[in-house]
This record gives sequence, structure tokens and C-alpha cells, in this order.
Amino acid sequence: MDISRRKFLKVGGASILALGALPLRNVLAGTPGSYKPDSKAKKAKNWAMVIDVNKLEDDLEACIAACHKIHNVPDIGNPKEEIKWAWIDTYEHLFLDNKHDYLDEEMKNKKFLALCNHCENAACVRVCPTKATFKNAEGIVMMDFHRCIGCRYCIAACPYGARSFNFRDPRPYIEEINPEFPTRMKGVVEKCNFCAERLAVGLQPACVEASKNGGIIFGDLDDPNSEVRKALAAHHTIQRKTNLGTQPKVFYIV
Repeated sequence: MDISRRKFLKVGGASILALGALPLRNVLAGTPGSYKPDSKAKKAKNWAMVIDVNKLEDDLEACIAACHKIHNVPDIGNPKEEIKWAWIDTYEHLFLDNKHDYLDEEMKNKKFLALCNHCENAACVRVCPTKATFKNAEGIVMMDFHRCIGCRYCIAACPYGARSFNFRDPRPYIEEINPEFPTRMKGVVEKCNFCAERLAVGLQPACVEASKNGGIIFGDLDDPNSEVRKALAAHHTIQRKTNLGTQPKVFYIV
């Protein structure tokens, strides 16, 4: 019993020292409720996104590049180990429950921006054994990188393919590290976080800023006067895999 206790204290002490050696923002950025209050912070009860597919067509690559640069997403160069927070795919692949044999070729091959759907009933949150995946007070499905044990239950549970696993240390594959956002390590899952760290200081998500034609609308789904609600009222929209009951909060104007 004594030996076990000594081992425990030794490991615990080493962990505390390791955390102390990290920049404060790196430790805080991955933990629940970690963002310091800011008077400029954007607030909502339930953040959601509306993507106008036609308006965004020319800005797809720019949106992904902006997201990946800000969040230190590595370019591994191997499709089997790819890390992605946002990506481009076709209607045919993304909307399996919204297609039929007579869908025209143009729509089949139309390009869409795909990302985490920040579901109201998020399966990834339910299956995470350490609560590394959790939903914050504003409805964003978040990741606590320090709590992630790499079990990948969340990857298996997510029906949207929105999560990536670091099979190797991603840091050597980041062209230019953004010191304002934490890098990850081998064995950790990651995904889009709706730019929660930017919202906390009054900024829009990176992809919203990169959509020069106003192709992405971001706002409070619970506010009837928000731009998101106005867009949903004015246009016919579709969502991915609504038959699963996840209630995704990314909508597409087609």
C-alpha cells in the first residue's frame, strides 16, 4: 500500500510540474469554462451556422485554410492520418438520406463545406468516458484536449466523420504555429469548436470572416431576431442525417 501511494504521489507531482511548464493559455484553452471573461465576448444561448452553398462556392478553400491555420491543424500528407476541422465534399457523399435515383448530376457533385454539426443531441458527448467531449453553456460541442485518453469512442459515435485522431505528434507537420491556440499531441482527438476562443473575445469564427460573399451566417438559434433565424425563415434549408435524431446545428441553403 505504501509503495502504491509513493508511486501515485510521484506521478501526480510530475504531472503538476509538466502543466506548470506549459504556457498558461495552452493549459486553459482546452479546459471547460477556461476562457477569461471579456467585455467584447459574443454571447448566445445556442450557437448555430447557416451555409449558403452557392455564395460560398468561391471561398471554400479560403475558409478551410483560415480555420486550419488559426487552430494549428497539421498537414500530415497521408489521407489515412488526415487531421481536419473543416473539409470539402459533395452532396452525394454528405446527404445520404436526402438523395434519390433521379437526382441531377450537378447537385450530386455540388461542393459543400463540412464540419462538426455541434448537435443538440450529440452522440460523442454521451459516449466520452472522461468528459473530454462536452457541450458548453452556449451549445457548442467542445474538446478538452488534456482529458482526452484517445479511446476514440467519440469517433465511432459521430455519424458525420467530423473528428480526427492524432496517430502521431502533429506539431512537426504545422507550417506556422499559432501561439494563441494550443497544439495537440499524439493520441488525442480533435475537431471544429465553432471558434469558441474567438467568440470569447468578440470575434466571428474564422470561416465566417473568410467567406467574403457572406456565404456563412453565424448566430443564436434561440433568438428569433438573429441573422441565423432570419436566414432559416427566408430560405429552404437542409441538414445532414436528421433521421438520426442528433439535431445538427449546421444548416445549408441549396
